[in-house]
Amino acid sequence: MRRGGGLLRQRNFRLLWIGETISQLGNAMAVVGVPLVAVIVLHASTFTIGVLTAAAWLPWLVIGLPAGAWVDRLPARRVMIVCDVVSALLYASVPVTAWAGVLTTGLVIGVQLGGGAASVLFMTAYQVYLPSLVTPGELIEGNTKMQGSASAALFAGPGLAGLVAQLLGAVTALLCNAVSFLVSAVCLLGARPRAAAPPAAPRETTLRREIGDGLLLVLRDPFLRQLSVFWAVANLALTGYTALVVVFLVRVIGLSPGAVGLLAAIPGVGGILGAAATGRITARFGTARGLLLSTLAGVPFALLIPLTGSGPRLAFYVAGALLTFAGVAVGNIIIAAFRQSYSPPGMCGRVTATMRFLIFGTSPLGALLGGALGSWLGVRDALWILLGAAALSGTLLLSRALRGRRDLPDAAPEPRERVLRERASR
Repeated sequence: MRRGGGLLRQRNFRLLWIGETISQLGNAMAVVGVPLVAVIVLHASTFTIGVLTAAAWLPWLVIGLPAGAWVDRLPARRVMIVCDVVSALLYASVPVTAWAGVLTTGLVIGVQLGGGAASVLFMTAYQVYLPSLVTPGELIEGNTKMQGSASAALFAGPGLAGLVAQLLGAVTALLCNAVSFLVSAVCLLGARPRAAAPPAAPRETTLRREIGDGLLLVLRDPFLRQLSVFWAVANLALTGYTALVVVFLVRVIGLSPGAVGLLAAIPGVGGILGAAATGRITARFGTARGLLLSTLAGVPFALLIPLTGSGPRLAFYVAGALLTFAGVAVGNIIIAAFRQSYSPPGMCGRVTATMRFLIFGTSPLGALLGGALGSWLGVRDALWILLGAAALSGTLLLSRALRGRRDLPDAAPEPRERVLRERASR
């Protein structure tokens, strides 16, 4: 019988939760810190800032697919620790080179590329590692707590980055990011799976074959395919928005770094509210209907953001970001728990990486599109286009398969196993 207090009473989950929360805090600081360095220190153009954002997501296109096969072959915890250490060194290089007077846009792009590659492996390994710490029945609770803490970090990180940038300079905020990755690594060193993983079966296939199995599985499965297409479109639009939001708040609205940090924290508040509500939403409506409700009722509020102006009109940004990212958080939790329970044994890494390759692979295009539209049409008009696309993305979920059921399936159906057998026989 489980003790009161839920998963946070379990030492191993608690260490993962603390380490990931602190690491997410650093990442959230970087989301505002890197554009602030580009705008304030390097005086970068709108399109260049889009390129910087794209660089962080480009590794999903380059190593997104093999990352799943690598993680399925390697100890997930070890992969996560190495990624934390590499990320710490990369982000620490920005303030060091700035203080030495040799910081360039090219170096920041390189840091974004390297940090993005480490993030690909870390995020894939984390999705594989979490089920080793909890039971299948605890996946919703585990993902809810992880999403809630990530949202709390998203709330605190931008404000902290803005405050540090206001008081100590923009590059110093990235030093805090580097420290957060080291703390995450220390926490992961102390965590252990609840049971030893069974010995891996001998690998009789090549890496390319295993990547193909994961890709084939996602593309042929109606649920995995539809969820991937939906999030790919939504992610393209929201990444374009992310590439422009600091430029919008600084150059169009005329806010200080501290105020930008506070407003950039609003999506995190929405994420906290969404994570807190997920359990009740899924209990009342089911996971399939809860996913439809959160995306169709929450994300369209993004259309309030382009109405933002100075003074009282800042309320449009607050309301739009709050409600939009509350819906996004609920959808993220439901999809993550579904993917972890639905994936066949030994394929969670490949399913995760394949879906994220398809989803986050649109991020570089979204960031470049945001930068291009902002340069061509102006930042505010570009936001109307991007956030309009995000608002409409939920309609991609209105298929008979989802509309006709209360819950998403929680086990792999037999036809999916046939796909793998057919693939293996070729």
